[in-house]
Amino acid sequence: MSIRSLHIVLLVLLQILPASLQAQKKKKPETGSPAAGSLKSREAEFYFTEAEKYFMVEDFAKALVYYQRALDIMPENATIHYKMAEVYTRSEKQEDLLKASLSIEQALQFEKKNKYFYLLGAGIYSNLTRFDRAAQLYETMFREVPDTQEYLFEAALIYQFSGKTLEAIKTYDRAETYFGVNETSSMQKLRLYAEMGKLNEAVQEGEKLLRAFPDEEPYAVAMAEFLSENNQLDKAIQVLEHFSVENESSPNASILLAGLYRDKGQESKARTLILQAFNNPEVDLNSKLIVLSTYNAELNNKRAANQNDTGTENFTLELFTLLVKEYPQEVNIMVIGGDMYLSMGRYEEAEDYYRKAVDQGEVNFEVWQNLLYLCAQRGDYNGVLNYAERALEYYPNQSMLYYFSGMAHLRKNRFREAAFMLETGKRLAASDPAMTSELNAMLGDSYNGTKEYDKSDKAYEEALAYNPDNSVVLNNYAYYLALRKATLEKAEQMSARLIKNNPDNATFLDTHAWVLYARQKYKEARKVMEKALATGQANATHYEHYGDILFKLGEVDQAVQQWEKAKQLSASPSDQLNKKIANRKLYE
Repeated sequence: MSIRSLHIVLLVLLQILPASLQAQKKKKPETGSPAAGSLKSREAEFYFTEAEKYFMVEDFAKALVYYQRALDIMPENATIHYKMAEVYTRSEKQEDLLKASLSIEQALQFEKKNKYFYLLGAGIYSNLTRFDRAAQLYETMFREVPDTQEYLFEAALIYQFSGKTLEAIKTYDRAETYFGVNETSSMQKLRLYAEMGKLNEAVQEGEKLLRAFPDEEPYAVAMAEFLSENNQLDKAIQVLEHFSVENESSPNASILLAGLYRDKGQESKARTLILQAFNNPEVDLNSKLIVLSTYNAELNNKRAANQNDTGTENFTLELFTLLVKEYPQEVNIMVIGGDMYLSMGRYEEAEDYYRKAVDQGEVNFEVWQNLLYLCAQRGDYNGVLNYAERALEYYPNQSMLYYFSGMAHLRKNRFREAAFMLETGKRLAASDPAMTSELNAMLGDSYNGTKEYDKSDKAYEEALAYNPDNSVVLNNYAYYLALRKATLEKAEQMSARLIKNNPDNATFLDTHAWVLYARQKYKEARKVMEKALATGQANATHYEHYGDILFKLGEVDQAVQQWEKAKQLSASPSDQLNKKIANRKLYE
């Protein structure tokens, strides 16, 4: 506050205290009361002025000292008691609020016609949760101070806080007497009647508000929502239908009415209204997005239940097309487009819209996650690395992003980069054991690629500690141990557990056979490998392994036949496989 402003305020305040003194002069003098204009009176004015200075600069401790000195001279001055109460309310301590209540009571004892005294007192007692006394002060103010009916709404709230529902309703009725039917009174009474289980009275309040304001769409919408929430769907529809007839432009009412039609199974009526709304530029984008999201969720649920609904898909696409036409650059529409196509299983279009979304603006984490999933699903690991790096600029603490980045590096045989990203993700996922296990699984593969076998084994062990039946970990761990010819007994235990849980998986059967091969259990390996081939899922590697097993069993001709099958199935046969066939000899 400037010096000039403070000076003006003080001039005003200097006029207040003498006026208060003149009021006291009319009363019968009491022993020790200073006469107006006396030395004591001027001293009290000085202390009061000093107190106001400190109050203005929020030095409340000093202000209180000077107010108290003024009060010692003028103990019956209501204004000083009021100001002391005001100072005490600036504290959050319970003891100071209690002191404030004592001061305001003193002020009200000496001055009963000042509404600000009552309002401060009501506030103090509300903070002390003494709502009964706060209500009493409001009621006294209404009697003593003219034209204070505007505070009936605050009084009604006090009655609500004190649990006196009927008194609150009566007070809102009094407010209506002065101000007419209004939103605050009607909506509060509607809610209170509903809480009391008096649904008919609640509905009557809502209807009264609608009669008073027949063109107010928010009131019609609120009434319909209330009715539908209280199982009066037909009546809610009637309210909105009537409002829509009387008011041609009612976009929000139309949107809600469409939703109620859907709840009643009247999909045709609903779609007519929805199309009108989507073609109406007055309907806000958020309302349209909510409708489209509702249909998208429905498609998602049907897809999860293996249900196909072409009609709903086509209608949802129609709505989406209208939105894209109206808002071609809106990022939220691009997001919902990705979600919609993902729900329909149209992954290429879903990925396209997610790409557009992240290119147009900031999006939530789920969008990045879905985009990364779709890129990984079609093997676009460069895309995964690109979008993971971009997403990390917004969400650097999300372990899932390091998971995707590590996985992409791993698929590209960039083992050290993979290990770095996966270790970072593991630190961030410390509180998520499931994610930690997934990261450990890939760390096992990564460290195997860097030939850091101790780290690889440790990561696999930690993954299996969380889920002993993790098929991917059991398969890779056992297979790599077999290749290294390390702890083969443990490898056999893991691969046996693997095929016990997955008896018809050709890849897992091949792993178990190869572990048996490494343990020189060639006959057992042959039986398992023949089961793998019998699944009809065998690839070139399986036939090559089968040939190796047969060679070890002395069946050279049959071994060469299997190697030739492997060569036919392989897009690019290895030099080692070609040497095996050419020389009819096993190379390990």
